[in-house]
Amino acid sequence: MSNWPELSVERDHDTLALLHLAAQMIGKIRVAHAPWMNHGWQAALQPNARGLGIMPTAASGERTFTLTLDLCRHAIVLWISDGRREELPLNAGNIAALHKRLIGMLDRHDLPATFNGWPNELPEAVPFADDTTRRDYDRDSAERFREALAAMLPVFACFRAGFSGKASPVHFWWGSFDLAVSRFSGRKAPQHPGGIPGLPDRITREAYSEEVSSAGFWAGGATAAEPFFYSYIYPEPERFRAADVTHGKFDETYGEFVLPYADVRAADDPDRMLTKFFQSAYDAAAELAHWDRAALEREPVAP
Repeated sequence: MSNWPELSVERDHDTLALLHLAAQMIGKIRVAHAPWMNHGWQAALQPNARGLGIMPTAASGERTFTLTLDLCRHAIVLWISDGRREELPLNAGNIAALHKRLIGMLDRHDLPATFNGWPNELPEAVPFADDTTRRDYDRDSAERFREALAAMLPVFACFRAGFSGKASPVHFWWGSFDLAVSRFSGRKAPQHPGGIPGLPDRITREAYSEEVSSAGFWAGGATAAEPFFYSYIYPEPERFRAADVTHGKFDETYGEFVLPYADVRAADDPDRMLTKFFQSAYDAAAELAHWDRAALEREPVAP
């Protein structure tokens, strides 16, 4: 029996929606107060043993600080390089209250507290400060989400290790609420059309400025949907949608190959199933797009 935890949109949606919006708030602090890196990599959250956190960010007095969605403590945990620490419980009742308390916590420690107040990549978004919709936080849902990330991270890490060309870290995008790793061919891509709700086209076009194949896990978050793994390529080569991808099915709505999380969890060997899906989808993409695979790929080095 798989040790991957069950995730269910019916049971977990409220908690994942709250975590999605909380992740957006702490991620936006990085956008506002850290130098921009290629593809926005500086803003992504980093998985850790307790949840998801931002990278160290500069503050006054030669200090740095981090913020973590700590799904063991069930709080946004602030750590400061001078040794101070504070927790903000996630069960604030609604996003407006969490937003106000987050800014208050940062202000108390004279830390950067300004950031864009509108959620990204969500249709009909409500400003954080005005979002008083009741959102119940369930500890069990949060813990199973953390356990799911922990279970899949080794697969992502091994997949990333098999590429010697330019590739992203394994990181978590708070805008769409997905864990992802991206591989690049080394060639420029045609300008992306943009049009993603709540995301400036300049950001999308910079993110997709080079040919890229991405693999990831989408948890749904604020969108009520069952979680799934995905793989896509930009720009999409001809015949990609008809490719034979192991365990995967092309979804016309999302424009990518998908594999339900529930299917992976139910497999006799979830790691093997997910690895085959990621590798098969990448193989199809790289072959059809004529990537120089001999120059870009390698056998992963053993631990």
